[in-house]
Order: sequence, then C-alpha cells, then structure tokens
Amino acid sequence: MKFNLNGKEEFFKESLTVAELINLKGLNPDTVVVEYNRELVKKEQLAGIVLKENDRLEILRFVGGG
Repeated sequence: MKFNLNGKEEFFKESLTVAELINLKGLNPDTVVVEYNRELVKKEQLAGIVLKENDRLEILRFVGGG
C-alpha cells in the first residue's frame, strides 16, 4: 500500500490506522495535529481511520522552545 505522508511516499505491506502509524513513527498522539486527505482529524478519530492507497496525510508535531 502506498500513501503520501508529509509530502513523501510511504509504503507498507498491510493496512494500518492513523493511530498505528503515529505509534510506529514514535510520536505522541497528544502532541500532534493530523490532516487526512485535507481535513483536520480529532484525536478521538485517529484509531478509526484506516489508511488506503493514495491517501494524503500530514502530521504536524508541537515542539516547545524558549
């Protein structure tokens, strides 16, 4: 399966949810904002969205600084 993540093509053998992808990438779901096919996704919806061929996903992470 091929999809677009932050402007780059990603390939996975099996389908997975957005929540599983966030976990695989080592990201904390409490510190990210997700846009799925150009629509913002609420944190509660991440486990219910199964990625499909040619989906577009943007994951932005909040980073504190000073």
